[in-house]
Amino acid sequence: MKIKKSYGYSWSEGKKQAAPEGKTPSEGRKGTAVFLIAAALVGIVVISVAAFGPLEENQPPVSIPQTQPQPVPQDPPSLQNQQTPSSTNTPAVIHGYSKDELLGKINPKKNGAFMKIESKYTSKTDIYMRADAYASFVKMAAAAKKDGIELTIVSAFRSFADQKGIWELKWNGGKTVAGKNLAKEVADPVERAKYILLFSSMPGTSRHHWGTDIDLNSLENSYFADGQGKKVYDWLVKHAAEYGYYQPYTPKPETRTDGYEEEKWHWSYLPAAKPMLSAYMKEIGYSDLNGFLGWETAAKIKVIEKYVMGINKSCLP
Repeated sequence: MKIKKSYGYSWSEGKKQAAPEGKTPSEGRKGTAVFLIAAALVGIVVISVAAFGPLEENQPPVSIPQTQPQPVPQDPPSLQNQQTPSSTNTPAVIHGYSKDELLGKINPKKNGAFMKIESKYTSKTDIYMRADAYASFVKMAAAAKKDGIELTIVSAFRSFADQKGIWELKWNGGKTVAGKNLAKEVADPVERAKYILLFSSMPGTSRHHWGTDIDLNSLENSYFADGQGKKVYDWLVKHAAEYGYYQPYTPKPETRTDGYEEEKWHWSYLPAAKPMLSAYMKEIGYSDLNGFLGWETAAKIKVIEKYVMGINKSCLP
């Protein structure tokens, strides 16, 4: 069998062969190398086109995405302003209310649940009540005005300290009660306390501590007996409940047997007052009622059972 000879070497014969006519052996080798290099370049181009597609004129350079630093997750705004409560300065919350709230030992100016009453609705300055109770009162006052009735708040939130001042003024004889100077005429502490309890709450037991109750127009039942005062009272009896307001101290003994005497001026916003009364009855005891003259009479009189709970049945939880 004949083997075709390549330039310069025969593999079958194992020896060098003569170069083709007109070419030296070195020229033959150079030509082979050039051919192989050209073939390799063509192969690279073919592979590149197959993999990446043909290059287009004016094609924009491929941009390599840069890794951007990710922002640190932040709490929503509602949580950013919250502070971790401190056990040393945060009162315990009971059924949604702290003991201090139930006892009136708070500053309404610093409590977000309270609003200052506008001057057009009150005869006093710098007095506060719970925001929901106030919003409903504003609607009630507007409705009353359309009927020719003017409603004016003469008392709203009252702190423990305020109530202590009222209580001790009567206890010490600084203000008479039913025409009596109690310090001089009523020696027995229990009897003296009962006199004061005709119309004034013992500190720590007043519904005014909660910011849910208001006194309207006058602190005398006689004002509501006739004339414009009677029109005001009659309107309240007919319409106040439409706005969540009820009279807790209704006539005795017709509607209740215990508690303070009738107060036609006192109206309570029950959507807020009922849950607070419920919390009060579960968590406040006689050991919480102290820090004022005559505090030791509270348990003897059963002031919580007979006065705090001695209200119009519609106002009970």
